[in-house]
Amino acid sequence: MTTTISVFGLGYVGCVSAACFAKEGFNVIGVDVTASKVDMVNAGRATIVEAGIGDLVAEMVRSGRLRATQDVREAIHASSLALICVGTPSRTNGSLDLRYVERVSREIGDALRDKNEHLTVVLRSTVLPGTTEELVIPALASASGKELGKGFDVCMNPEFLREGSSIADFFDPPFTVIGAGSEQAASRAATLYASIKSPLHITETRVAEMMKYASNCFHALKVVFANEIGSVCKALGVDSHEVMRLFCADQKLNISTAYLKPGFAFGGSCLPKDLRAVVHRARQADVEVPVLAATLESNRRQVERAIDMVLATGRRKVGVLGLSFKAGTDDLRESPLVTLIERLIGKGLDIAIYDGAVSEANVIGANRDYVEREIPHIWSLMRPSMAEVVQASEVIVVGNGAKEFRTIEPSLRPDQTVIDLVRSFGTRVSDNGRYQGIGW
Repeated sequence: MTTTISVFGLGYVGCVSAACFAKEGFNVIGVDVTASKVDMVNAGRATIVEAGIGDLVAEMVRSGRLRATQDVREAIHASSLALICVGTPSRTNGSLDLRYVERVSREIGDALRDKNEHLTVVLRSTVLPGTTEELVIPALASASGKELGKGFDVCMNPEFLREGSSIADFFDPPFTVIGAGSEQAASRAATLYASIKSPLHITETRVAEMMKYASNCFHALKVVFANEIGSVCKALGVDSHEVMRLFCADQKLNISTAYLKPGFAFGGSCLPKDLRAVVHRARQADVEVPVLAATLESNRRQVERAIDMVLATGRRKVGVLGLSFKAGTDDLRESPLVTLIERLIGKGLDIAIYDGAVSEANVIGANRDYVEREIPHIWSLMRPSMAEVVQASEVIVVGNGAKEFRTIEPSLRPDQTVIDLVRSFGTRVSDNGRYQGIGW
């Protein structure tokens, strides 16, 4: 028997989703409070303007697999899955207006009250983490008189439809993300995409909610980054399109997963220096590059976060595992760990340091010049073994990704706190405050 799904909200996402799911073979009932949108769909006309969508809606209506209604109860009683695709506009202060999500959730819940069959509600609207658990599920439960898992389930399924290419994006997405609180709920939602040939990722609900924001923030950042590079290039007489063509040709570092894991601040002899040089040269040319300039400030604040985390423990004896900005190197130039240590010393804390790649005997050249000029006292804080630092410390800061640092867990005492700046222990979560990650 063909599965029937209802799509709530016949705006951009809802109209495209309804037509495309109908094309996939589902019976689709579009639901909207606006009579004119319902009438348009039933007449075989799309509610939005975009190449291809008008013909697709007309074809699906003629096939009998797509229709629309204002009757929520009718749609819910005929459906096994209900997709929420209503808008989440911005308020004047930048916050989300969730009134439509809440209203539809309550309307679905009210219609669900006397429905005997199980319903899977799939949230497609773009919402911030916590919305599904704190707004949608309570609204459904309150209005229906039913419990989550007993009569209904809820999943988060963010959409990645670009205006102008939404149909192509629907049928050929980079991936499909479903956030759910149970395997059964995720499995039911996954049936929507059984014939879509793209990777399917089942994850936590809050992760799925955040995915759309992470993606769009990065897309916005890429646009502004390219524009700021373009502005600098124009001022310096450089072909910006050729620069960015070559930039994008590097898929090992530039267009890749490199540098895209939350962790500690960047450092070393290149990134801080080169970023400062470009920002300074832009200012000389009267070119504003606020994103590039703010990158330095954001990096500084990441160091401040780590300092605040250490101070918040209230402990005095701090061990730091890792001194160089990158594991396996002795480069201390502009290492954020050096800055961290210097600030903690200034706060009167007792510091012990271990880094297997850094020693007074081995550091040479520009690195040694930097140490002797800027931080000559650092050697008095170094310890010959990791075990000595761990044993002597109340707080242990894991500063870089050296593999040996991952072995300390069995030797930790109940009274010790680990502040992990690089996620050395994988997916481990906070353990009553004894284990803390800087970005997780």
